[in-house]
Amino acid sequence: MNRSSLYSLCLPLSLLLAACAPRHDTTASLNPQIPAAKIETGLAAGQWPKNEWWKDFHDPQLNALVANAQADAPDMQIARQRIALAEAQAKMAMAADGPEVDFSADAERQKMSAEGLMGPFALTDPAAGTTGPWYTNGTFGLTAGWDLDLWGKNRAQVEARIGKVNAQNAEMQQTRQLLASSVARLYWEWQTEDAVGQVLTTIKQQQRAIIGSDQELYQHGITSSVEGAETDIDASKTDERLAEVNGKKKAIEARLEALTHRSSMRLTPHALPAVETKLPASLGYELLARRPDLQEAHWFIDASLNEVEAAKAAFYPDVNLMAFIQQDALHLSDLFRSSAQQMGVTAGLTLPIFDSGRLNANLDIAEAQSNLSVANYNKAVVEAVNQVARSASEVETLMAKNQHQQRVEADAARVVALAQARFNAGIIAGSRVSEAKIPALQEQLAGLMLQGQYVDATLQLTSALGGGYHHG
Repeated sequence: MNRSSLYSLCLPLSLLLAACAPRHDTTASLNPQIPAAKIETGLAAGQWPKNEWWKDFHDPQLNALVANAQADAPDMQIARQRIALAEAQAKMAMAADGPEVDFSADAERQKMSAEGLMGPFALTDPAAGTTGPWYTNGTFGLTAGWDLDLWGKNRAQVEARIGKVNAQNAEMQQTRQLLASSVARLYWEWQTEDAVGQVLTTIKQQQRAIIGSDQELYQHGITSSVEGAETDIDASKTDERLAEVNGKKKAIEARLEALTHRSSMRLTPHALPAVETKLPASLGYELLARRPDLQEAHWFIDASLNEVEAAKAAFYPDVNLMAFIQQDALHLSDLFRSSAQQMGVTAGLTLPIFDSGRLNANLDIAEAQSNLSVANYNKAVVEAVNQVARSASEVETLMAKNQHQQRVEADAARVVALAQARFNAGIIAGSRVSEAKIPALQEQLAGLMLQGQYVDATLQLTSALGGGYHHG
């Protein structure tokens, strides 16, 4: 191609681009904070926390409850439908970027006006080929069209839709993790209350033994009735606490039934998980990359940026190619003749020149929505960091408290062992052994409550770290 030919092609294109509607950028872009997709995790694959972290408790009963919640919960159904909608919208955007071929056919019965432009056809003149005024017109054929998308508007819209599909997938994972966390927290709360109830039952048995011994001594005139009154009061308080524990267990069962869609909840006791001595050595904020809510916000940013690019591309001319081949005849009897065939090719161009600011307004909307996505992401990152910091601090505090409580329980157990030895030697009565056991059992209660709080705090920390979610 010689230089004059090149100039002849470039000059019209330059004029077209210069004639486009003027674009202005009025919105300053925000920058996202720690991009979740670029954070490297400090733990090797397979280490804590895992994607299905609840299975590490090795409790089939808990696994079944979580599975039921994730399968049947209305929130999961909503999340799945949002994904289906986003995927359908992405397919629609992809289809808009490809060629289109249509087949059409129609037949029309009409009467020509003798006073109009087609007036001669209203007459019957065999020599001229008119048999008016009534005609049955028929048409059928193929029409093809293709938007060349020279400036990438359609491609940007496709990328935006794909980003939204990824965001909805992350949202479903977030819903999945929240359901698992809610079920696990309720489950271990029930197990804590059940263990507390068992210890309270043992305390009540010891209190009854003391009351029985006091009654026997009173009947023999050795003591007065006043000496056993305090034990009677303590036994009544124990009954109140047992009633409170049973009430809490029923309330937890009702909430689990609602989450897992079970009509009746029959849980069996399971030992509480052991308290660790320290957090994983590699635990850090880099694990925030596993949070599905941050992944969701990140994908919304990507989608919004592509929508901005699509809004910018709308300022440039659209070039469309169209072609048709069809049969057209005034009489159906002539429709399939070769002489009734017609065809054509059209290259169309749409150039925005003056639109009263619609394209700029559309760009402003896209940029504002993108900045809003970035702002939401930044807020989510700050909240996630604070949540992890609070949860990790609480876990460490409860670890220390549990270690101290274990030493207290060990000291109380030695007191019980000493009382038992004295009883075996015949130095003290059996009721004194029961009196020594009750403080030790009270310390066990305190230890169980701390252990339950520790388990709940670790579940909250696991949830804060995203439960091990990874975008595949």
